[in-house]
Amino acid sequence: MRSFSGWFARAGVLRNDNIKGPWGGRGGSEGGSGGGDGPSGPRNPWNLPPDGRRTRPATATSLEDFLRRARGGGGGGSGGRGGPGLPTSAGKLWLIGLIVLIGLWLITCVHVVGPQERGVATSFGRYTGTLDPGFKLTLPTPFASVQMVDVKEVRTENFPAGNQPNLMLTGDQNIVDLGYSVRWDIKTPENYVFEIADPRETVRAVAESAMRAEIANVELDQAIGAGRIGIQGDVQQRMQALLDEYKSGIRILGVAIKQAAAPAAVDDAFKAVTAAQQQAQSNLNDARAYAQQVIERAQGDAAQFDRIYEQYRAAPEVTRRRLYYETMEQVLRGADKTIVEPGVQTYLPLPEVRRRAAPQTTPEPPTPEAMETAR
Repeated sequence: MRSFSGWFARAGVLRNDNIKGPWGGRGGSEGGSGGGDGPSGPRNPWNLPPDGRRTRPATATSLEDFLRRARGGGGGGSGGRGGPGLPTSAGKLWLIGLIVLIGLWLITCVHVVGPQERGVATSFGRYTGTLDPGFKLTLPTPFASVQMVDVKEVRTENFPAGNQPNLMLTGDQNIVDLGYSVRWDIKTPENYVFEIADPRETVRAVAESAMRAEIANVELDQAIGAGRIGIQGDVQQRMQALLDEYKSGIRILGVAIKQAAAPAAVDDAFKAVTAAQQQAQSNLNDARAYAQQVIERAQGDAAQFDRIYEQYRAAPEVTRRRLYYETMEQVLRGADKTIVEPGVQTYLPLPEVRRRAAPQTTPEPPTPEAMETAR
Protein backbone atom coordinates (compact mmCIF):
# COMPACT_ATOMS: atom_id res chain seq x y z
CA MET A 1 0.00 0.00 0.00
CA ARG A 2 2.82 2.30 0.82
CA SER A 3 4.41 1.80 -2.53
CA PHE A 4 1.15 2.42 -4.39
CA SER A 5 0.60 5.63 -2.45
CA GLY A 6 4.11 6.73 -3.40
CA TRP A 7 3.39 6.17 -7.08
CA PHE A 8 0.16 8.13 -6.87
CA ALA A 9 2.03 10.95 -5.21
CA ARG A 10 4.55 10.98 -8.07
CA ALA A 11 1.77 10.95 -10.61
CA GLY A 12 0.23 13.95 -8.93
CA VAL A 13 3.47 15.78 -9.13
CA LEU A 14 3.71 14.94 -12.85
CA ARG A 15 0.19 16.17 -13.43
CA ASN A 16 0.95 19.37 -11.51
CA ASP A 17 -2.66 20.26 -11.00
CA ASN A 18 -2.51 22.35 -7.86
CA ILE A 19 0.68 21.20 -6.29
CA LYS A 20 3.38 23.77 -6.04
CA GLY A 21 6.53 22.91 -7.93
CA PRO A 22 9.94 24.28 -7.43
CA TRP A 23 8.92 27.38 -9.45
CA GLY A 24 5.63 27.91 -7.63
CA GLY A 25 2.08 26.83 -8.30
CA ARG A 26 -0.25 27.34 -11.20
CA GLY A 27 -1.71 30.52 -9.84
CA GLY A 28 0.16 33.72 -9.72
CA SER A 29 -0.75 34.31 -6.05
CA GLU A 30 0.43 31.01 -4.79
CA GLY A 31 4.08 31.11 -5.15
CA GLY A 32 4.85 34.62 -4.04
CA SER A 33 8.05 35.73 -5.41
CA GLY A 34 8.86 32.24 -6.67
CA GLY A 35 6.60 32.91 -9.62
CA GLY A 36 4.56 30.40 -11.59
CA ASP A 37 3.89 29.87 -15.22
CA GLY A 38 1.73 32.94 -15.46
CA PRO A 39 2.70 36.15 -17.06
CA SER A 40 4.24 37.43 -13.84
CA GLY A 41 6.84 34.66 -13.53
CA PRO A 42 8.97 32.35 -15.58
CA ARG A 43 7.40 29.51 -17.51
CA ASN A 44 7.26 26.20 -15.66
CA PRO A 45 8.56 23.44 -17.92
CA TRP A 46 6.76 20.82 -15.91
CA ASN A 47 3.32 22.29 -16.31
CA LEU A 48 0.85 20.42 -18.49
CA PRO A 49 -2.00 21.86 -20.50
CA PRO A 50 -5.44 21.68 -18.97
CA ASP A 51 -6.38 18.54 -20.92
CA GLY A 52 -3.34 16.72 -19.60
CA ARG A 53 -1.61 16.30 -23.02
CA ARG A 54 1.32 18.07 -24.53
CA THR A 55 0.72 19.55 -28.02
CA ARG A 56 3.35 19.79 -30.74
CA PRO A 57 4.60 23.24 -31.56
CA ALA A 58 3.18 24.83 -34.68
CA THR A 59 6.62 24.75 -36.33
CA ALA A 60 7.11 21.00 -35.96
CA THR A 61 6.62 18.88 -39.12
CA SER A 62 5.63 15.30 -39.58
CA LEU A 63 7.85 12.67 -41.20
CA GLU A 64 5.78 12.79 -44.39
CA ASP A 65 6.27 16.55 -44.72
CA PHE A 66 9.97 16.14 -44.12
CA LEU A 67 10.30 13.45 -46.77
CA ARG A 68 8.20 15.48 -49.20
CA ARG A 69 10.55 18.44 -48.81
CA ALA A 70 13.59 16.22 -49.24
CA ARG A 71 12.19 14.78 -52.47
CA GLY A 72 11.63 18.11 -54.16
CA GLY A 73 9.59 20.53 -52.19
CA GLY A 74 6.12 19.00 -52.45
CA GLY A 75 6.04 18.54 -56.25
CA GLY A 76 3.87 15.37 -56.89
CA GLY A 77 4.52 13.33 -53.75
CA SER A 78 5.61 9.78 -53.62
CA GLY A 79 2.48 8.44 -55.20
CA GLY A 80 2.83 10.21 -58.59
CA ARG A 81 3.43 8.32 -61.82
CA GLY A 82 6.47 10.35 -62.78
CA GLY A 83 8.69 8.79 -60.15
CA PRO A 84 9.75 10.11 -56.74
CA GLY A 85 10.09 13.85 -56.80
CA LEU A 86 9.67 14.19 -60.60
CA PRO A 87 6.56 15.40 -62.39
CA THR A 88 5.17 13.16 -65.12
CA SER A 89 5.97 15.63 -67.98
CA ALA A 90 9.56 16.15 -66.81
CA GLY A 91 10.15 12.41 -66.69
CA LYS A 92 8.96 12.01 -70.26
CA LEU A 93 11.24 14.81 -71.46
CA TRP A 94 14.22 13.21 -69.78
CA LEU A 95 13.39 9.86 -71.36
CA ILE A 96 13.02 11.38 -74.85
CA GLY A 97 16.31 13.25 -74.49
CA LEU A 98 18.09 10.08 -73.41
CA ILE A 99 16.70 8.17 -76.40
CA VAL A 100 17.81 10.94 -78.79
CA LEU A 101 21.33 10.95 -77.35
CA ILE A 102 21.59 7.19 -77.66
CA GLY A 103 20.39 7.39 -81.29
CA LEU A 104 22.92 10.07 -82.16
CA TRP A 105 25.63 8.03 -80.51
CA LEU A 106 24.69 4.94 -82.52
CA ILE A 107 24.70 6.97 -85.76
CA THR A 108 28.47 7.39 -85.33
CA CYS A 109 28.76 3.68 -86.11
CA VAL A 110 27.58 4.23 -89.71
CA HIS A 111 29.96 5.76 -92.28
CA VAL A 112 29.14 6.63 -95.90
CA VAL A 113 32.25 6.41 -98.09
CA GLY A 114 31.96 8.15 -101.48
CA PRO A 115 33.17 6.67 -104.77
CA GLN A 116 36.27 8.91 -104.79
CA GLU A 117 37.03 8.40 -101.11
CA ARG A 118 38.59 5.85 -98.81
CA GLY A 119 38.01 5.73 -95.06
CA VAL A 120 40.98 5.18 -92.73
CA ALA A 121 39.50 3.49 -89.65
CA THR A 122 41.09 3.43 -86.20
CA SER A 123 39.99 1.74 -82.97
CA PHE A 124 41.31 3.22 -79.73
CA GLY A 125 43.85 5.14 -81.86
CA ARG A 126 45.21 2.06 -83.67
CA TYR A 127 44.80 1.57 -87.42
CA THR A 128 42.30 -1.22 -88.15
CA GLY A 129 41.66 -1.00 -91.90
CA THR A 130 40.70 1.04 -94.95
CA LEU A 131 37.02 1.34 -95.85
CA ASP A 132 36.04 1.02 -99.51
CA PRO A 133 33.16 3.03 -101.05
CA GLY A 134 29.71 2.26 -99.64
CA PHE A 135 27.98 2.03 -96.22
CA LYS A 136 30.37 0.77 -93.56
CA LEU A 137 29.94 0.02 -89.84
CA THR A 138 32.48 0.56 -87.06
CA LEU A 139 32.43 0.96 -83.31
CA PRO A 140 30.78 4.18 -82.13
CA THR A 141 32.63 7.27 -81.05
CA PRO A 142 34.93 7.56 -79.10
CA PHE A 143 35.92 3.91 -79.42
CA ALA A 144 36.52 4.17 -83.18
CA SER A 145 36.96 6.96 -85.73
CA VAL A 146 37.15 7.18 -89.52
CA GLN A 147 39.07 9.77 -91.56
CA MET A 148 37.90 10.26 -95.14
CA VAL A 149 40.60 10.69 -97.81
CA ASP A 150 39.92 11.72 -101.43
CA VAL A 151 42.13 9.43 -103.51
CA LYS A 152 40.93 10.61 -106.95
CA GLU A 153 41.64 14.32 -106.63
CA VAL A 154 44.64 15.47 -108.67
CA ARG A 155 46.60 18.08 -106.75
CA THR A 156 48.97 20.52 -108.49
CA GLU A 157 51.99 22.29 -107.01
CA ASN A 158 53.45 25.26 -108.91
CA PHE A 159 57.07 26.39 -108.57
CA PRO A 160 57.85 29.09 -107.71
CA ALA A 161 54.84 29.89 -105.55
CA GLY A 162 54.81 33.62 -106.41
CA ASN A 163 56.34 35.95 -109.02
CA GLN A 164 59.87 35.74 -107.64
CA PRO A 165 62.56 34.07 -109.78
CA ASN A 166 63.54 30.45 -109.25
CA LEU A 167 67.26 30.36 -110.07
CA MET A 168 69.13 27.07 -110.49
CA LEU A 169 72.74 26.23 -111.36
CA THR A 170 73.33 24.09 -114.46
CA GLY A 171 76.10 21.59 -115.08
CA ASP A 172 78.10 24.06 -117.24
CA GLN A 173 78.10 26.72 -114.47
CA ASN A 174 75.26 28.77 -115.93
CA ILE A 175 72.15 30.01 -114.15
CA VAL A 176 68.64 29.31 -115.41
CA ASP A 177 65.33 30.71 -114.20
CA LEU A 178 63.05 27.67 -114.09
CA GLY A 179 59.29 27.47 -113.58
CA TYR A 180 57.53 24.10 -113.41
CA SER A 181 54.55 22.25 -111.92
CA VAL A 182 54.03 18.85 -110.26
CA ARG A 183 50.77 16.85 -110.32
CA TRP A 184 50.14 14.18 -107.67
CA ASP A 185 47.42 12.13 -105.99
CA ILE A 186 47.06 9.53 -103.20
CA LYS A 187 47.66 5.83 -103.83
CA THR A 188 47.84 4.47 -100.21
CA PRO A 189 45.47 6.30 -97.83
CA GLU A 190 46.75 4.76 -94.59
CA ASN A 191 50.36 5.76 -95.32
CA TYR A 192 49.21 9.20 -96.41
CA VAL A 193 47.42 9.72 -93.06
CA PHE A 194 49.95 8.23 -90.63
CA GLU A 195 53.44 8.34 -92.18
CA ILE A 196 53.90 12.06 -92.97
CA ALA A 197 52.74 15.08 -90.99
CA ASP A 198 52.40 17.63 -93.82
CA PRO A 199 51.96 15.92 -97.24
CA ARG A 200 51.86 19.12 -99.32
CA GLU A 201 55.06 20.56 -97.88
CA THR A 202 56.72 17.16 -98.25
CA VAL A 203 55.86 17.06 -101.96
CA ARG A 204 57.17 20.58 -102.50
CA ALA A 205 60.44 19.87 -100.71
CA VAL A 206 61.00 16.64 -102.65
CA ALA A 207 60.21 18.39 -105.96
CA GLU A 208 62.71 21.19 -105.31
CA SER A 209 65.41 18.71 -104.34
CA ALA A 210 64.85 16.44 -107.36
CA MET A 211 64.70 19.32 -109.88
CA ARG A 212 67.88 20.99 -108.63
CA ALA A 213 69.72 17.67 -108.66
CA GLU A 214 68.67 17.06 -112.26
CA ILE A 215 69.47 20.59 -113.51
CA ALA A 216 72.94 20.30 -111.97
CA ASN A 217 73.65 17.39 -114.33
CA VAL A 218 72.63 19.06 -117.63
CA GLU A 219 73.89 22.03 -119.64
CA LEU A 220 72.07 25.29 -120.18
CA ASP A 221 71.16 24.49 -123.79
CA GLN A 222 69.49 21.26 -122.69
CA ALA A 223 67.62 22.96 -119.87
CA ILE A 224 66.09 25.60 -122.13
CA GLY A 225 65.91 23.57 -125.31
CA ALA A 226 65.11 20.08 -126.45
CA GLY A 227 66.29 18.46 -123.21
CA ARG A 228 63.16 19.45 -121.27
CA ILE A 229 61.32 16.19 -121.94
CA GLY A 230 64.15 14.09 -120.56
CA ILE A 231 64.50 16.36 -117.52
CA GLN A 232 60.79 16.06 -116.73
CA GLY A 233 60.86 12.26 -116.84
CA ASP A 234 64.00 12.01 -114.69
CA VAL A 235 62.61 14.40 -112.07
CA GLN A 236 59.38 12.39 -111.84
CA GLN A 237 61.33 9.18 -111.24
CA ARG A 238 63.51 10.84 -108.60
CA MET A 239 60.50 12.20 -106.74
CA GLN A 240 58.64 8.90 -106.78
CA ALA A 241 61.67 7.03 -105.45
CA LEU A 242 62.08 9.48 -102.54
CA LEU A 243 58.39 9.47 -101.64
CA ASP A 244 58.26 5.67 -101.73
CA GLU A 245 61.25 5.59 -99.43
CA TYR A 246 59.33 7.80 -96.98
CA LYS A 247 56.24 5.51 -97.32
CA SER A 248 54.21 8.62 -98.00
CA GLY A 249 51.40 6.94 -99.98
CA ILE A 250 51.72 9.66 -102.69
CA ARG A 251 51.92 9.04 -106.45
CA ILE A 252 53.55 11.55 -108.82
CA LEU A 253 51.50 11.84 -112.00
CA GLY A 254 53.76 14.17 -113.95
CA VAL A 255 56.24 17.06 -113.99
CA ALA A 256 55.93 19.89 -116.53
CA ILE A 257 58.52 22.62 -117.16
CA LYS A 258 56.57 25.77 -118.02
CA GLN A 259 59.40 28.29 -118.25
CA ALA A 260 63.17 28.01 -118.73
CA ALA A 261 65.11 31.19 -119.44
CA ALA A 262 68.22 33.08 -118.42
CA PRO A 263 68.03 35.52 -115.49
CA ALA A 264 66.62 38.97 -116.24
CA ALA A 265 70.00 40.67 -115.67
CA VAL A 266 71.59 38.87 -118.64
CA ASP A 267 68.48 38.23 -120.66
CA ASP A 268 69.39 40.61 -123.55
CA ALA A 269 72.86 39.13 -124.02
CA PHE A 270 71.46 35.65 -123.72
CA LYS A 271 68.87 36.40 -126.41
CA ALA A 272 71.60 37.67 -128.74
CA VAL A 273 73.63 34.50 -128.21
CA THR A 274 70.53 32.41 -128.77
CA ALA A 275 69.74 34.28 -132.01
CA ALA A 276 73.29 33.75 -133.26
CA GLN A 277 73.08 30.06 -132.48
CA GLN A 278 69.80 29.78 -134.30
CA GLN A 279 71.23 31.61 -137.35
CA ALA A 280 74.24 29.31 -137.38
CA GLN A 281 71.98 26.31 -137.22
CA SER A 282 69.87 27.72 -140.07
CA ASN A 283 72.96 28.28 -142.26
CA LEU A 284 74.12 24.78 -141.51
CA ASN A 285 70.74 23.39 -142.54
CA ASP A 286 70.84 25.39 -145.80
CA ALA A 287 74.32 24.08 -146.62
CA ARG A 288 73.22 20.54 -145.97
CA ALA A 289 70.19 21.01 -148.20
CA TYR A 290 72.33 22.44 -151.05
CA ALA A 291 74.80 19.59 -150.75
CA GLN A 292 71.96 17.12 -150.94
CA GLN A 293 70.64 18.81 -154.10
CA VAL A 294 74.08 18.70 -155.78
CA ILE A 295 74.48 15.06 -154.90
CA GLU A 296 71.07 14.20 -156.26
CA ARG A 297 71.76 16.16 -159.48
CA ALA A 298 75.06 14.38 -159.95
CA GLN A 299 73.42 11.04 -159.38
CA GLY A 300 70.77 11.97 -161.96
CA ASP A 301 73.44 12.95 -164.52
CA ALA A 302 75.29 9.71 -163.95
CA ALA A 303 72.14 7.71 -164.47
CA GLN A 304 71.40 9.64 -167.66
CA PHE A 305 74.93 9.03 -168.94
CA ASP A 306 74.47 5.31 -168.36
CA ARG A 307 71.28 5.34 -170.43
CA ILE A 308 72.96 7.31 -173.28
CA TYR A 309 75.88 4.92 -173.26
CA GLU A 310 73.55 1.99 -173.73
CA GLN A 311 71.98 3.79 -176.70
CA TYR A 312 75.43 4.63 -178.14
CA ARG A 313 76.47 0.99 -177.98
CA ALA A 314 73.34 0.06 -179.93
CA ALA A 315 73.67 2.83 -182.64
CA PRO A 316 76.94 4.78 -182.43
CA GLU A 317 76.50 7.06 -185.46
CA VAL A 318 72.97 8.10 -184.67
CA THR A 319 73.77 8.72 -181.06
CA ARG A 320 76.89 10.75 -181.96
CA ARG A 321 74.92 13.03 -184.30
CA ARG A 322 72.16 13.44 -181.74
CA LEU A 323 74.63 14.43 -179.06
CA TYR A 324 76.22 16.93 -181.42
CA TYR A 325 72.89 18.58 -182.17
CA GLU A 326 71.88 18.74 -178.55
CA THR A 327 75.22 20.26 -177.56
CA MET A 328 75.08 22.91 -180.27
CA GLU A 329 71.53 23.73 -179.25
CA GLN A 330 72.66 24.44 -175.71
CA VAL A 331 75.69 26.49 -176.85
CA LEU A 332 73.87 28.65 -179.41
CA ARG A 333 70.66 29.06 -177.42
CA GLY A 334 71.44 32.65 -176.34
CA ALA A 335 73.23 33.87 -179.49
CA ASP A 336 71.95 35.40 -182.73
CA LYS A 337 71.99 32.64 -185.29
CA THR A 338 72.41 32.95 -189.06
CA ILE A 339 72.09 29.92 -191.25
CA VAL A 340 73.54 30.33 -194.80
CA GLU A 341 73.02 27.73 -197.47
CA PRO A 342 75.24 27.48 -200.58
CA GLY A 343 73.95 29.50 -203.57
CA VAL A 344 71.93 31.94 -201.44
CA GLN A 345 72.37 35.70 -201.84
CA THR A 346 74.47 37.49 -199.24
CA TYR A 347 72.74 37.69 -195.92
CA LEU A 348 71.66 41.06 -194.58
CA PRO A 349 72.09 41.10 -190.82
CA LEU A 350 68.76 42.59 -189.86
CA PRO A 351 69.05 42.06 -186.09
CA GLU A 352 72.35 43.94 -185.95
CA VAL A 353 70.92 46.77 -188.10
CA ARG A 354 67.90 46.99 -185.93
CA ARG A 355 70.03 47.14 -182.75
CA ARG A 356 72.18 49.93 -184.20
CA ALA A 357 69.15 51.92 -185.32
CA ALA A 358 67.70 51.95 -181.79
CA PRO A 359 68.12 55.43 -180.10
CA GLN A 360 70.80 55.57 -177.44
CA THR A 361 69.41 57.10 -174.24
CA THR A 362 71.80 58.91 -171.93
CA PRO A 363 71.05 58.32 -168.27
CA GLU A 364 70.20 61.36 -166.22
CA PRO A 365 72.36 62.24 -163.24
CA PRO A 366 70.88 60.98 -159.96
CA THR A 367 69.11 63.41 -157.68
CA PRO A 368 70.39 64.12 -154.12
CA GLU A 369 67.42 62.24 -152.69
CA ALA A 370 68.29 59.15 -154.72
CA MET A 371 71.95 59.39 -153.70
CA GLU A 372 70.94 59.64 -150.04
CA THR A 373 68.69 56.62 -150.44
CA ALA A 374 71.52 54.67 -152.09
CA ARG A 375 73.76 55.42 -149.15
